[in-house]
Amino acid sequence: MTATDTSTDTEIRQILQETEVIALVGASSNPSRPSFGVMKFLQARGKRVIPVNPGLAGQSLLGETVYATLKDIPRDLGVDLVDVFRNSDAVLPIVQQALADLPNLRVIWLQLGVESAAGAALAEAQDVAWVQNRCPKIEYARLGL
Repeated sequence: MTATDTSTDTEIRQILQETEVIALVGASSNPSRPSFGVMKFLQARGKRVIPVNPGLAGQSLLGETVYATLKDIPRDLGVDLVDVFRNSDAVLPIVQQALADLPNLRVIWLQLGVESAAGAALAEAQDVAWVQNRCPKIEYARLGL
C-alpha cells in the first residue's frame, strides 16, 4: 500500500490502526510545540513514540529516551512508522536513513506543510507507504478513531 497526501480514508485508517511504534523526528520538549502535542496524543492512543532530536539526545521526553538520529534507535524497538516534523528540504536524508536503519519500517509520514517528491520515490521503491502534508492527530479525529 502506498499512501500520499491524496490517500484514501481507508489507507489512512489502516496505517493509524496497524502502527505500533513511531519514531518522531523533530520532537520538542516545549509543550507549546505541535510535535510535543502530537507525541503526547499518540501515546494516549497506545502508540510507543520514540523522540528523535540531536539537541535533546540522551534526555527523557514523555517517558521515552530521546535519540539523536534514526540510526541511534535500537533496532529491537521495532519502529514501523517515522513521523517527520522537519522542513521539506530536510526530508530526503531522513528518508534515506530510515530506509537504511529501520528494518521494520512500513510508513513514512510527513506533517502538515512537509512534502518531498524525492523522498516519496525512494520510499515507494522499497514498498514503504508514504503520507505527506497530514497530521496523525488530525486524521484520528477526522476519522473518528
